[in-house]
Amino acid sequence: MEIADRRVATVHFTLLDQQGGQVTTTHGHDPLVYVHGTGGIVRGLEEALSGKKAGDRFEVEVAPEQGFGKRHEGLVQTLPRSLLGADGPLQVGTRLKAQTERGPLDVVVIAVDADTITVDGNHPLAGRPFRAQVEVVDVRLASPEELQFGVG
Repeated sequence: MEIADRRVATVHFTLLDQQGGQVTTTHGHDPLVYVHGTGGIVRGLEEALSGKKAGDRFEVEVAPEQGFGKRHEGLVQTLPRSLLGADGPLQVGTRLKAQTERGPLDVVVIAVDADTITVDGNHPLAGRPFRAQVEVVDVRLASPEELQFGVG
């Protein structure tokens, strides 16, 4: 069965930055399971998966506008340490959950000094192309519940 709209696809993937460094992977973890055609994954990857079958392996380059979008400099903020409740030692690269007007946002610490912490809420690949190495594990029809509410 081929991946097509309204079908559930199960895939393993590794995302690589422009220098070939690994950004994230599902290998060693549960694979990604999603309903195809619903916008649950980045558009460039979803388009590349269309028509693929279980057992297919491929690599695709995804442009920023088809991937994680533009960088938004408004998502980079310098805040007082006290505001984040960060009394312990923080390092560049530490991941935190920030509460925003639009709900929770995952941020990464990009700078630390005695009184402030600078965080970035952009996806690490925002504004940048990336490569995805993909393996299709399974393709099946979606149940009515999955079509209505999504997988999982």
